[in-house]
Amino acid sequence: MTAVETAQAKRVPEHPAPMPVHTRPGASVAYANPYSARLAARSGVLRGHTSGLCDGYVQANIVMLRDTWANEFLRFCQLNPKPCPLLDVTEPGVPVFRHLGQDVDVRRDVPRYRVYRNGELADEPADVEALWTDDMVAFAIGCSFSFEHALMEAGVPLRHIAMSRNVAMYRTSVDTIGTSRLAGKLVVSMRPMSVPDAIRSIEITSRMPRAHGAPVHFGDPAAIGIADLAQPDWGDAVPVQPGEVPVFWACGVTPQAVVQQARPELCITHAPGHMLITDLRTAALA
Repeated sequence: MTAVETAQAKRVPEHPAPMPVHTRPGASVAYANPYSARLAARSGVLRGHTSGLCDGYVQANIVMLRDTWANEFLRFCQLNPKPCPLLDVTEPGVPVFRHLGQDVDVRRDVPRYRVYRNGELADEPADVEALWTDDMVAFAIGCSFSFEHALMEAGVPLRHIAMSRNVAMYRTSVDTIGTSRLAGKLVVSMRPMSVPDAIRSIEITSRMPRAHGAPVHFGDPAAIGIADLAQPDWGDAVPVQPGEVPVFWACGVTPQAVVQQARPELCITHAPGHMLITDLRTAALA
């Protein structure tokens, strides 16, 4: 096969842009299914965060690295399964996740990307097709957005969805388990809840380890190094009302922050809160 034929074989066929099905109060535009949402991202229609989209389906964090870093990143994920629960890994140079659904093109199906060069944020493009090379490997990592539908079905309200906001994310003082080049602090997402809802959420999410599982902390944010809940490092501030406790889950932004600190020549990720929506049902994560 010639180089041109190889490149053509790796391209994903074009599809018409989908139309939103309806809007739901307190949430973003809803799509008929995850495939429609991915096509909306691919065509430029979907550019916002994905919290509240495609209830009942798995969402994924994305990290793309050259193969000189890929094996070590895989090892880091294995050492840190709470923030880095692996869902799928591509073959080098193949930009398609084979186990996440129909026609999942990692270069174009995320609403917004981040491109880091030597650890510095260089761009936030709508697609990264021009940056993909034959030595790149993509990783899909579980996301806490995947368990939100289960929480809401159980009657646990989620304020960031009701307010149409991205979830609040914070860098903590908790160390991850490092490799020779990859190490750093745990990042968490926070959802304010009543004490009964917090207990119920622990019961539900503990059954979903591939979506970060049970919370890593609840209560005093200072105990994990968070000085001010009103100033998240990523996402949007979500108020904690009197009588509520902040509940913290390990977050898939952790590997982004760790890789950024390691400063590889090139790393591509999703923008925080702008996830890849897969065809997997959340029930498959239990």
